[in-house]
Amino acid sequence: MSRFTLPRDLYFGENALESLKTLKGKKAVVVVGGGSMKRAGFLDKVEEYLKEAGMEVKLIDGVEPDPSVETVMKGAQIMRDFGPDWIVAMGGGSPIDAAKAMWIFYEYPDFTFDQAVVPFGLPELRQKAKFCAISSTSGTGTEVTAFSVITNYQARIKYPLADFNITPDVAIIDPALAQTMPPKLVAYTGMDALTHSIEAYVATARSNFSDPLAMKAILMIKDYLVRSYKGDVEARGLMHEAQCLAGMAFSNALLGIVHSMAHKTGAVFHIPHGCANAIYLPYVIQFNRKTSEARFAEIARELGLTGSTNAQLTDSLVNLIRDFNNAMNIPLTLKDYGISEEDFNANLDFISKNALTDACTGSNPRSVDFDQMKKIFQCTFTGEDVLF
Repeated sequence: MSRFTLPRDLYFGENALESLKTLKGKKAVVVVGGGSMKRAGFLDKVEEYLKEAGMEVKLIDGVEPDPSVETVMKGAQIMRDFGPDWIVAMGGGSPIDAAKAMWIFYEYPDFTFDQAVVPFGLPELRQKAKFCAISSTSGTGTEVTAFSVITNYQARIKYPLADFNITPDVAIIDPALAQTMPPKLVAYTGMDALTHSIEAYVATARSNFSDPLAMKAILMIKDYLVRSYKGDVEARGLMHEAQCLAGMAFSNALLGIVHSMAHKTGAVFHIPHGCANAIYLPYVIQFNRKTSEARFAEIARELGLTGSTNAQLTDSLVNLIRDFNNAMNIPLTLKDYGISEEDFNANLDFISKNALTDACTGSNPRSVDFDQMKKIFQCTFTGEDVLF
């Protein structure tokens, strides 16, 4: 038996933010990041709409990129002191992911982080609060997913928390928020969304329910990502929807080793997550083609790429991803990103070992061992094709 889980309600389109007025509760805590939502006026709107709904509102702000375990625990304590029945998280992946993790420790103060990182091992949530997620970036899909990524800086490891319990109850996809992103963020989050949808289409838990979402997201990203990067307002709004579709797909189909590698190098080399995914994706497709070439060829055919064989079509898909990277000034290798050979070699065993044990590795379509993981990393550093 398999499972397919989505938020109960998804509000999208112009003025979707106003749906906050319909929430029923007495207290809401709002979790945000570094200030862009306040500067753009959206935070004030959120607080206003929640107060119109009759709720007392408390703010947890300043969630950092790649939120830490410490940030999560501090936020959970604030929640325990305030006692909200709604948690409203707004921003990019970081504040929403942090709020999801805070939610766990708000409801279960004695639960430990070591327990939380066990995939699909969380206790039943919604004993104290429900969760509403409002995405401001077009990539993570976390507003509709069963995932949260939290960084343990002492261990230098990013941990993906995975459990259907942390799928939000309400997701809000308002295109106005996506207009605030600078071009580099559009590029990185857009390639994150593309990685989500491609990995979901070949992952071991894929199904007839996740496939159409993944494919539709891929088609929309091909049409709208570069236009969005160049500032097209309509394309920004459509990318905001595409990344949400990708999130629905991968939350149920799961992911693969592109994300395993990105999680573990993000914590060591501080590569932005979407940028890391963009770098790794072509090499991982080359690795996974031994088991999934027909699936990659299906994607290429739907995209109208050239090729008369599955191998040629898969090559065309790899080239398309590299074309996207070039068009948006994303490096093609770790070396081009600026990581020195000395630093890379010093950390290679560490990142390879940790990527191998990442929660996303188990759903990769091709099994991978330590030596293979090292070789893939080495190819992404030098730019050599993955031919094994």
